[in-house]
Amino acid sequence: MVTNAGAATAKARKQPKRPGTGKPHATVKFGSAVVPIYRTTSGGRTRFTISYHRDGKRMRQIFSKLDAAKKEARLVAQRIQAGQQHVTDLKAHERDAYVTAARLLEDLDMPLVAAVQEYVRARKVLGETPLVAAAEEFTRRTRGIKLGVKVGEVVEELLEAKKQDGVSERYILQLQSNLRRFAAAFDLPITHVQRDQIDDWLRERDLKPRSRNSLLATVRVLFSFARKRSYLPANEKTEAEAVDKVKAPDVETAIFTPEEFRKILHAAPPHLIPILAIGGFAGMRKAEMNRLDWNAVNLGRRIIEVRAGQAKTASRRLIPITDNLTAWLDPLPRTGAVVPDIDLHRQTTALARKIGVEWPNNVLRHSFISYRIAKVKSAEQVALEAGNSPAIIFKHYRELATEEQADAWFGILPKEGQLDNKVEWDRFKRKLTIHDEPSD
Repeated sequence: MVTNAGAATAKARKQPKRPGTGKPHATVKFGSAVVPIYRTTSGGRTRFTISYHRDGKRMRQIFSKLDAAKKEARLVAQRIQAGQQHVTDLKAHERDAYVTAARLLEDLDMPLVAAVQEYVRARKVLGETPLVAAAEEFTRRTRGIKLGVKVGEVVEELLEAKKQDGVSERYILQLQSNLRRFAAAFDLPITHVQRDQIDDWLRERDLKPRSRNSLLATVRVLFSFARKRSYLPANEKTEAEAVDKVKAPDVETAIFTPEEFRKILHAAPPHLIPILAIGGFAGMRKAEMNRLDWNAVNLGRRIIEVRAGQAKTASRRLIPITDNLTAWLDPLPRTGAVVPDIDLHRQTTALARKIGVEWPNNVLRHSFISYRIAKVKSAEQVALEAGNSPAIIFKHYRELATEEQADAWFGILPKEGQLDNKVEWDRFKRKLTIHDEPSD
């Protein structure tokens, strides 16, 4: 798989090498002076470049003909040789050091001045750290690693891999939104990204603790993928893993009382019953319900099938249909999408407010899990039904309701004349009017 970023990198690698790098096309010698000639082709035209050092600076001259390049290279070599005659004026130990240094560089095809310049730059970067030790450590850490792969390239590879793995579309969109923003902020090889830079980027988002931790988790997915692809050291903690999560305060889980939910349901018209009943008595997530079709609701087998592509976790699960949920769904027409218009969610919250009941965030799912665990007394069973982990069920929902309250919750049934309820909804003003006020 070649991503757009990967294709750009591949294209860049095909560009001609800069003159003065790689193996020379020819060399011209005069005495001990050697001037290399490099051959390059660009736009269908061939050029010959001579490269040498003068006064500590790299010099280049370009010619269209090889003979002209050789002629100039010979003159340069003569000037270099003439300038090197002062070497004979060096003291014996200085001359020995110069000759030894030049001999050591012969296999590297590197001028002595260039070698010294590179050494001085490295010393300034490393400080007191020995150069050889730093080189050995770098080689150890990068052995087997593909260097130079940019963050953006890794992001696109990850997104493509997740699509091939069949993860949910919702998760793909979340990764895409978060990681492409991250890639835009870090247009550099992923090996160069440091933990403090990641931490600064997260802080600049000015997010609440839970949102910030969620964003960090997404970045960690990226770095873990990069490690598996040999873009990062295999046996080391990634820079993203080294960034600490923010301690998020515990949020109180808000649920409806059975009396509140009965009041809402008994005021609901037929088109709002599926959202309310399935949310409250089966605990489906809003996003899952939006993708649910009636053919996945089997009243005969008493199960709702949440297919892998619909679930948040991309794992298929079966939710049992309780007796009272059957009573609510059986009289309804059941074809097509369970939620044909996402605006129906706004109507349900407006209905609750209209009859004086507050609607906390995610209240239907929270209520179902709380009353379900009070009923069956098994975090593992409720976790399977809700598509969550037993640890989360145990931490956030245990002992929020009693068994008597759970019996009352799962005992809520349609009232007489339930399907005659009517409401009027102004979509633009988001205002709901109940034609006949409910009476219990």
